[in-house]
Amino acid sequence: MVDDTSIFIGASRKPDDSYQRAENLLLQYGNRHGLVTGATGTGKTVSLQILAEGFSNAGVPVFCADIKGDLSGIAMMGTAQDFLVKRAEQVKLDPYDFQEFPVIFWDLFGEQGHPIRATVSEMGPLLLSRLMNLSEAQEGIMNIAFRIADEEGLLLLDLKDLQALLANIAERAEEIGARYGNVTKPSVGAIQRTLLVLEQQGATNFFGEPALRIADIMRTTRDGRGAISVLAADKLMMNPRLYATFLLWLMSELFEELPEVGDPDKPKLVFFFDEAHLLFDDAPKVLIDRVEQVVRLIRSKGVGVYFVTQNPLDIPETVLAQLGNRVQHALRAYTPREQKAVRTAAETFRPNPDFDCATVITQLGTGEALVSTLEAKGVPSMVQRTLVRPPSSRLGPITPDERRTLITESPVAGQYDQTVDRESAFEMLQKKAKDALDAEAQQQESGGSRWTIPGFGNDDPAPQPTGGRRAPAPRASNRQTVAEAAIKSVVRSVGTSVGRAIVRGILGSLARGRR
Repeated sequence: MVDDTSIFIGASRKPDDSYQRAENLLLQYGNRHGLVTGATGTGKTVSLQILAEGFSNAGVPVFCADIKGDLSGIAMMGTAQDFLVKRAEQVKLDPYDFQEFPVIFWDLFGEQGHPIRATVSEMGPLLLSRLMNLSEAQEGIMNIAFRIADEEGLLLLDLKDLQALLANIAERAEEIGARYGNVTKPSVGAIQRTLLVLEQQGATNFFGEPALRIADIMRTTRDGRGAISVLAADKLMMNPRLYATFLLWLMSELFEELPEVGDPDKPKLVFFFDEAHLLFDDAPKVLIDRVEQVVRLIRSKGVGVYFVTQNPLDIPETVLAQLGNRVQHALRAYTPREQKAVRTAAETFRPNPDFDCATVITQLGTGEALVSTLEAKGVPSMVQRTLVRPPSSRLGPITPDERRTLITESPVAGQYDQTVDRESAFEMLQKKAKDALDAEAQQQESGGSRWTIPGFGNDDPAPQPTGGRRAPAPRASNRQTVAEAAIKSVVRSVGTSVGRAIVRGILGSLARGRR
């Protein structure tokens, strides 16, 4: 029943209600993606837990989000409870061994795990615009900002870098607009106000360095098990757009950094995207197209993506078609939309002549699911009504003391705890402004000022031309050059930041120019 080529999910029912056949997920098709759906309280979290356990034991690293804190128990050894032992007997899980799993806790806010950071440059203009819900015109300015940063060698690491650059662009609007299109100060101001909102929501904790290294979520232990990275997401879910944007950024980073491996014997990494509907809610078509592209192509990098959500209708059809391994828990069917969801879920399975799939979906008990996985040659198996096996790790959350101990003993302890603020766009623009002002002051002290007052200072008459005619005196200008305006803008921007604690930022690259 349990071997090193598959993950045991549970046992399927025969027409006489007895459990007979073992339902397994073949590791060689683990990178063909999957879907776990079902109403609240039907057992999705346990299904996610046993899949994560199975992949870990097979030496596959796992990354998943812990929305309610329940998944944290995977780090602790399970205990024999009557209902768990009974379930193990029903599905013929023998022996039913308990074990703890190697877990690394992460937290964007650095409270319940190691901090996760990304640079503004890694996040890129597309994802940042999605995160900030920018208009089309504002998104265009964001793209211009990243282009200017590339051309002028300005590193965009944290939010203050982006804020300083936007202020600089606003003062140079006429010059930049002539090259890239209209740049208006009101649009730049609207982006700046949105950045301020992100700061107040704690998003600055995410932007900065040291940035997350992909290798740290792809670790294996000395005994060959894959590390399970658990993202604490209970607080993060208060800002669902940030949650979805972060996970999309991470999936994109995996796609861009990992080499092609074709069809390996087992995945290189499995990525569970809980509350997956948040990724697609109100998303523009260009973003959905990008998600579809990443899901379709990341398989060849050895990465399996498993979406976890309540309703299969939450996933666009173009993405749904890429998900080969399905675990469908019970759905309610009281409203027309719910009934449509049941029909949609039923139609995605290979039919079983022993039962009507649409009817059974509404009758499944807690811990039961309709299961269909890819068999030989990648063909979907006939859907089976399955009793899901019990987990080997703890069912339920760990205590705060246990979490602190695990964080202290983590293999990445100390690597991400302290922020690093190296020279970047903010400091570079500040230095340029200071150098320009020093040069101007030196010029004035040496009598080389461009501005003169008749009768004072450097007011010598211009030399007379050879014809004896007095040359017209040069007109004094009260207009600042573009460079001076930009410099003074940066100085004003920097001045408002002095004395403030500047915390860091939030997300990375799809259409990015990484430096």
